[in-house]
Amino acid sequence: MQKKSLLRFTTTGSVDDGKSTLLGRLLAETGSIFDDQFAAIEATSKRSGKQEVDLALLLDGLSAEREQGITIDVAYRYFATQKRNFIIADTPGHEQYTRNMVTGASTAELAIILIDASKGVLTQSRRHGFILSLLQVPRLVVAVNKMDLVDFSQEVYEQIVQDYMDFSEKLDIHEIFFIPVSALNGDNVVSPSPNMPWYERETLLHHLENVHVAADKNLVDFRFPVQYVLRPDSTFRGFSGTVVSGKVRCGEEVAVLPSGKKSRIKKIVTHDGDLEETRIEQAVTLQLEDEIDISRGDMIVRPHNLPHASNHFDTHLCWMDEQPMTLTGHYLLKHTTRTVKAYISHIHYTVDVNTLHRQEAATTFTLNDIGRTEIKTAQPLFFDAYRKNRGTGNFILIDPETNRTVAAGMIRGEAISIQDIQKSTQTKKSSNVVWQEGAIPLTKYVERNRHKPAILWFTGLSGAGKSTVAQALLKRLFEENCDVMLLDGDNVRHGLCGDLGFSINDRSENIRRVGEVAKLFYQTGHIVVCTFISPLIQDRTIARSLIEDEQGFYEIYVKCDLDVCIRRDPKGLYSKAISGEISDFTGISSPYEPPEAPEIVIETDLQSVEQSVETIIRHLKDSLFLFS
Repeated sequence: MQKKSLLRFTTTGSVDDGKSTLLGRLLAETGSIFDDQFAAIEATSKRSGKQEVDLALLLDGLSAEREQGITIDVAYRYFATQKRNFIIADTPGHEQYTRNMVTGASTAELAIILIDASKGVLTQSRRHGFILSLLQVPRLVVAVNKMDLVDFSQEVYEQIVQDYMDFSEKLDIHEIFFIPVSALNGDNVVSPSPNMPWYERETLLHHLENVHVAADKNLVDFRFPVQYVLRPDSTFRGFSGTVVSGKVRCGEEVAVLPSGKKSRIKKIVTHDGDLEETRIEQAVTLQLEDEIDISRGDMIVRPHNLPHASNHFDTHLCWMDEQPMTLTGHYLLKHTTRTVKAYISHIHYTVDVNTLHRQEAATTFTLNDIGRTEIKTAQPLFFDAYRKNRGTGNFILIDPETNRTVAAGMIRGEAISIQDIQKSTQTKKSSNVVWQEGAIPLTKYVERNRHKPAILWFTGLSGAGKSTVAQALLKRLFEENCDVMLLDGDNVRHGLCGDLGFSINDRSENIRRVGEVAKLFYQTGHIVVCTFISPLIQDRTIARSLIEDEQGFYEIYVKCDLDVCIRRDPKGLYSKAISGEISDFTGISSPYEPPEAPEIVIETDLQSVEQSVETIIRHLKDSLFLFS
């Protein structure tokens, strides 16, 4: 027997358009409710003084909903016919509960918008159409309900169709199907209506049973975010999760992100037995042929079909919290199985969903606002554009203090600016120049100085104590007759980097210039002490790569809790950043990426300056960097 397909759909529309009644009618006429359920709503209907059984009570589960006759929460129901299984998300129509509507529509393959025939196309009908378009729900059914109130008028129906078609031309909806119904009486819901002989197309249930949705799934791009590492005993190590998109077979080559390590699928394990091939949305455990260090949040993909990797991306955002968005604090961003620290770095605009006009002067998002933003994260994410892959293109933002979900987002792609384009087209090296080798080889400097050259790169938050420890270390190395010099973050901005600001691009250019200067001193045998916040791993990696012997580069992570740094605030910068006077401030409105494997870690909220210096000196001597 062939397995029945599944359709996830959502219903929405303005308040009192009859969404719950329509779905109650579907459930009742497909035999999807039990006798005791029907008896209960029949009794409730009689107590309310209603002559007919109120089928909406099947969906309105909260007491507040039944009392007010409106949907507040998202109600999920399941039913089946001989052709197909269905999961319904009945979502609120009231503007106050737009966030609930977003939740219900986020996984839908089809949406039904109800329009009251006696009222026509209302603001909320347009609002929900726009949101469904934004969420890339590919199919829309516009059910013109309560046709009995307009005497089943064909003219009224056709005018509503025309009005909504004119509006929908601005939306990104693949297909729209219109149908006139009366949910109260069942006209055109399951059976054709004798009251509307002028309508000759299919009924609502027939459309739901036969609409083709398989093509919507991404069967090409294999994405498997690791949720759990399964080790029941010493003989088995597997990686559990859900296949977000694509598929993979036993024996196929795969790659693991972010490490880039490659292997092949040894086994595909499920509770019901091993498989030869996965399918979308299937929970499986993958066993690889090779031992690779993999943990929760990593992603298994095909090596020649990779997602984007970035910590700075362009998004559409739906704000779902009563507290407005803050640009001076951070949020937690949950994407697939990863949770990372995130910052709203820029607001492009909010959208007036009534007119679809952009509000480009927006400075924050409030409850139910929708718009376009840029977000930076502390670690890179592995994602696809939401339009291409809903599973790896969506995320939520969480308030770290209250643990409330404050926003739902859809990734448009990597954020890019005019400066990015200019930077990518710039010539990296001057033409017609030749590198001049020094007359004195590096080995001679080492023999004279009795120490190897090195770059000691201090990184950490503002106020962590980088400069204080570096100055003390500089003095200690000088007293031990080392040839040492200091490149300080503030000092270089008085001259060498005085033309740069503090945007991500300017910070990267600042680090590039300093790295090149440090390289010149390194090649003449110096110990170069560099003290820079240098918030991005990529920039520090580039600085390290500038010298041939990477063992001569020491990344020193000056670790200090952000709250301690804020309390210290030696330059008064945190207070200005928190108040909004300074933008793009690391730790407040811009991310800091801690080193993944620093050579030295000093914790300045736990260690004194003297202890920190001693830790560094001891490490340098132990690594044979300083001659005894």
